[in-house]
Amino acid sequence: MRRRFFLLYFFLHNLSLNNAPPEIINMNAVSILLLIIASIGFLSIITEDLIKINKAKSTLFWGTLAWIVYFISSSFSGHADTASDALNENLLDIATLWLFLFSAMTFVAYLSEKGVIEIIASYLLPKNLSAKSLLFFIGAFSFMFSSLADNITATLVCLTILLGLNINKENLIRYAVVVVYGVNAGGVSLITGDVTTLMIFLAGKISISDLLLLILPSLISVFILCILMSYGMKGEIKVSAKKHTLAPVDIFIAVLFFCTIVGVIFGNVFFSIPPVLSFLFGLSLMFMVARAVDRDEPVLDYVRKIEFDTLLFFLGVLLLVGILKEIGILDMFLNAYQQAPTLMANYFVGITSSLFDNVPLTSAILKSGVDMANTEWLALTFSVGVGGALLAIGSAAGVVAMSKIPELTFMRYLKFFPQLFIAYTSGYFLVVFFVQTMMQ
Repeated sequence: MRRRFFLLYFFLHNLSLNNAPPEIINMNAVSILLLIIASIGFLSIITEDLIKINKAKSTLFWGTLAWIVYFISSSFSGHADTASDALNENLLDIATLWLFLFSAMTFVAYLSEKGVIEIIASYLLPKNLSAKSLLFFIGAFSFMFSSLADNITATLVCLTILLGLNINKENLIRYAVVVVYGVNAGGVSLITGDVTTLMIFLAGKISISDLLLLILPSLISVFILCILMSYGMKGEIKVSAKKHTLAPVDIFIAVLFFCTIVGVIFGNVFFSIPPVLSFLFGLSLMFMVARAVDRDEPVLDYVRKIEFDTLLFFLGVLLLVGILKEIGILDMFLNAYQQAPTLMANYFVGITSSLFDNVPLTSAILKSGVDMANTEWLALTFSVGVGGALLAIGSAAGVVAMSKIPELTFMRYLKFFPQLFIAYTSGYFLVVFFVQTMMQ
């Protein structure tokens, strides 16, 4: 046993960052090992159906293992403080997303349980419509709603509406794919709709009036996807009207949910209040006032109805992405970006964002000092905002959709990659053409 311990010590000590030659510091033995661990973690998502291990469990395992190896290596090389700072930075981002998800999902769990969302949907939808018509409706609705709310909330609401209808599993998967693309496309046209859009705006690269030019090409790309996805869909869908009345507390929480979304938008735009803080405030009002309106309503119990698999999956994925950032993999993509023609580079950065988180990619590009024209910054805004929808793990909306709909696995989502790729490519070049035409 003692011999094995010393062998392990010797192995990790020789992997330490301090022992790598300076010219290959970004891809030393530790980096390669961490890259292998991260790759296995992402592969565990893809092969979930084969290995029969829930993706939340597997990504959490590989994500934490990667950081443990990183800490051991950093300790041997005398950089434990650097590793600790890196983890704290990643955990801050994760905690922010977790708490935001926690708040939004508690609201949605309550409204879904009480049938509020189904009642609203029954008023918005016709009583009878074709499967194809529903596809275009949910595409347009997800696009518009995500421009006002964040992608996660928009995805949760849209999927809750779909799950309340009598839809077969195959069509449900198609609708979910359209929702993921729709909320990503809708978020790029307003600074409240997507984090990367807000980052580029705050960096002074684009204005709000510029962003409005993205609405039409983005919406057209959603309809292109709907046309492609509607091929072969048949049948009618009946929307049953919900006749039961809502209790005063249900109406109050529905209004509070809407006011919280509006508060998130205005609070962030005018006072730079973090969205997570506004949503937690809205959640606290929900707990306090709902209890005052109806003391018999166990409103805190709805926390238990949250799908914690979603939260654990996010945790594992973000840990894996974080370790890739620390070993410099994202910087390697940035170097490739700087050597390609700008418009084509922006196009491929969007595709890359389906594999890696678009926030670090966008941050790296902004910090690099790349000089681009206004048209090129708008093209980048579209690509990093929408490109993540190409793969199920490429955006928060995709991760939420996979967790909300068990039948939507990575491989089943991947079946629609050709349609998504055509929609993304069409939208990107529509943005370039439309923006250049309008700015002449």
